[in-house]
Amino acid sequence: MGVPIFGILLGFPVGWFIVEYITTSTNSLPQVHRRVLVYALLTSAVTLLMMVVIWGPAVSILFDSNKDIANFGIPMILYEPLASFVGWMVLMILISPFLQLLTTIFGSYLALMRWVDHGANTQQKEC
Repeated sequence: MGVPIFGILLGFPVGWFIVEYITTSTNSLPQVHRRVLVYALLTSAVTLLMMVVIWGPAVSILFDSNKDIANFGIPMILYEPLASFVGWMVLMILISPFLQLLTTIFGSYLALMRWVDHGANTQQKEC
């Protein structure tokens, strides 16, 4: 029951691929920026949907007084079972897709730096 680190780290190659995919069809930098953001948001939305499907049923434990939250299997990060459970659900359902969005944008930024630098080098060679 760890943080979906592989989903977050998947943002780097996804961001790189997004730029490679977009730059084959357009050379306009503002359009590339817009499409990168849209694709990164789409990727993050899919992850958010998956996290809701996976962790959503566990939220019902909050409303059942007979459930033992302390033995649910999550780490006691806040030293109080209820607070730790709520923090863990927020981390899984909301923060993980946001971190994937950030890594996707960062990966695409690295690819864009390479793409822009490659375009500048090509223009210098033509002169």
